[in-house]
Amino acid sequence: MKLNELLTVIKPIEVIGSTDVEIKGLHFDSRKIGAGDLFVAQVGTAVDGHTFIDGCVAKGAAAVVLSDRSYMANPLNGITYILVDNTDKALGLMASKWFGEPSKQLTLVGVTGTNGKTTIATLLYKLVRALGHKAGLLSTVVNYIEDEAVEATHTTPDALELNGLLRRMVDAGCTYAFMEVSSHAIAQERIAGLDFDGALFTNLTRDHIDYHKTFDNYRDTKKRLFDGLKKTAFAVTNKDDKNGLVMTQNCKAAVHTYSTRSLADYKAQILEEGFDGMMLNINGKEVFVPLVGRFNVSNLLCIYGAALNLGFDELDVLRVLSTLKPVNGRFETIHSPKGWTAIVDYAHTPDAVDNVIQTIREIKCEDAKLITVVGCGGNRDKGKRPMMAQIAKKGSEQLILTSDNPRDEEPADILKDMTDGLSADELKTTLVIEDRAAAIQTACTLAQSGDVILVAGKGHEDYQIIKGVKHHFDDHEIVRKFANI
Repeated sequence: MKLNELLTVIKPIEVIGSTDVEIKGLHFDSRKIGAGDLFVAQVGTAVDGHTFIDGCVAKGAAAVVLSDRSYMANPLNGITYILVDNTDKALGLMASKWFGEPSKQLTLVGVTGTNGKTTIATLLYKLVRALGHKAGLLSTVVNYIEDEAVEATHTTPDALELNGLLRRMVDAGCTYAFMEVSSHAIAQERIAGLDFDGALFTNLTRDHIDYHKTFDNYRDTKKRLFDGLKKTAFAVTNKDDKNGLVMTQNCKAAVHTYSTRSLADYKAQILEEGFDGMMLNINGKEVFVPLVGRFNVSNLLCIYGAALNLGFDELDVLRVLSTLKPVNGRFETIHSPKGWTAIVDYAHTPDAVDNVIQTIREIKCEDAKLITVVGCGGNRDKGKRPMMAQIAKKGSEQLILTSDNPRDEEPADILKDMTDGLSADELKTTLVIEDRAAAIQTACTLAQSGDVILVAGKGHEDYQIIKGVKHHFDDHEIVRKFANI
């Protein structure tokens, strides 16, 4: 592609050199640069891409997009320098152009919020396919191009990978695409240049404060997805969350609401509930769904609202909803031959842990014990650690604190942060078992018939990251091993 064609989607502050040059490749990773390529120098949290400009030029880069004017002081002949305000945004816009603007050829729906993104995006993808349409999925667990699984390394991929996947969806004949939109992706402009036809909001609770610094920054970052919607798009937001209507302030799109507690466009109530599903009343129609919990009622309402806005028949939507199974690691139920039940869930924020615990308490027998196994990840928001312990302790008959993904931190230090949230009396009845497998084994040993074990924090993840090394570890496998399944 000609450089001048790529530059039509951005607004350079200054250009040194010719724009009438053929670009063979577009990269932000200096290691991938070859002759004739365009290098975009991003300023990361740990590394500044500008420091790799000379190396990229030495490899034969034809042009460089940068935001630091000082690197233009001594321009080299034959190299084109393009100065912009924000190289992250420039990359997103150019990535879309490079791949032929695939998002404009799809009905693209983004899902954002703290909890529920994976369930909503995944079940929408399954629903649309069940209704006879080709679709793609971009999620935390796995990406799909129709029925081809593609490993997911981030909740939202980088701009180049993202547009490349969308291009593959278009080439595979997909007409719909559903994607989780993380706050990191919005802040880092990975979705710049994407044409969203719909945006869905789940909820907002404490998460990623280590990155965003304040809750207000986190909230306002999420809101940018809705601020950027076009007039012909739709927005579906959770009226039960105090930030639900904040998200859609100043939104140009048609706004619709869902609620389990107040007047809204899409409403539902639980008629019956057990560990294998719920009978719901959704907008006056009864339907049984194989999912559990009030949080899943909200998720299903969001899916229902999105599907109606996409133009699908209401009865067809309800029929498919009744067949959809839980997403991997989201309130997955394992029944032990000994009579106890284990729930494996990705809950890794205070609010998510509270929601899962409250759901279990509403369903389990009154005299049954809830045994909770939970930890916190390393190199992440430390402020939520004591809160997680407090919530888990309050809602459980037995609490076992353990390791999650310690990453570069010492597991003992993380557990100390968690136990700081408990009183001396609470600590006396709390087990602290650093080894996660041993913690799960202990829970399985303690459980009696009718009891429920909650293993929270990892869900679909099948690894532990310890000192930079990824080790295989799957909560499902461990539970089944000690349940003799």
